[in-house]
Amino acid sequence: MFGRKKKNQLHHHIDTLIGANTSITGDIHFTGGLRIDGHVTGNIVSADDEQSTLVLSNEGSIKGKIKAANVVINGTVIGPIDAPGYLELQEKAKVFGDMQYGSIEIQLGASVDGKMIHQNKPEAGNAQQSEKMITLLPPSADQPPLSSEKEA
Repeated sequence: MFGRKKKNQLHHHIDTLIGANTSITGDIHFTGGLRIDGHVTGNIVSADDEQSTLVLSNEGSIKGKIKAANVVINGTVIGPIDAPGYLELQEKAKVFGDMQYGSIEIQLGASVDGKMIHQNKPEAGNAQQSEKMITLLPPSADQPPLSSEKEA
């Protein structure tokens, strides 16, 4: 109503739980919701591109590639993350790898060692993805701030 687009919502139901005292070596393919409190060495791939959600608790760790529509991280990830829907890094998240995301939320205390790449959803008339660079450090006192857009 009133031209508002429907947001991609997280899958709030957890279908599969990997417990805190569990270690898995090998790839995991899942649908729906997956919560990991243990340790996984291998790739984690969602079969459902629209509704899948992966949650990694502060006790959990993943060494491998992650691909799921929505990803919530509060543990340690060593490897790339591809979350075309939503990516949330909670306060104890530690990511060592590149991240691709549709939208992102980063809480104070989270750390990332890798590239952060925003994925635009392709539109019918705009097939090219624009490149954007964001400066996170404030300019020094003796230099004027740089403009992010070129003046025409």
